[in-house]
Amino acid sequence: MTHQNLLPGPDPTFLPAEGPDATARAALAAGTSPRAAVPSAPAASLLWALLAEEALGTDPVAGYAYARTGYHRGLDALRRSGWRGQGPIPAGHVPNQGFLRALLALAEAAAAIGETEEADRCQQFLRDSGTSAAEVAALR
Repeated sequence: MTHQNLLPGPDPTFLPAEGPDATARAALAAGTSPRAAVPSAPAASLLWALLAEEALGTDPVAGYAYARTGYHRGLDALRRSGWRGQGPIPAGHVPNQGFLRALLALAEAAAAIGETEEADRCQQFLRDSGTSAAEVAALR
């Protein structure tokens, strides 16, 4: 897959197809719950995002902790893939979706616990990544 960046700025970052989120997706497809899949893929942003999304309605503090874990795991993966703190992280690329969902869940959880500045930063991060809260929410 080749991608040409026609605008000035960094190239998009595409997380590799193989990795913790792929392991997580395989476990989920086999019927394993996100919580039960964590030991097989603790670095999978997707699992932490799913746990955060589930917790948000009943326990936003737990949702915040899960989302923050997924966010940091995703930042690690992005950096290993050449991301330097800015540029597009396309939501249409399946391996990027776990990180983006964790980022959205972090924004939502931060808002729910009164961390307005962090919620705003996370929303801005989504926009700076070339996506939106609505686009990422549609992935759920």
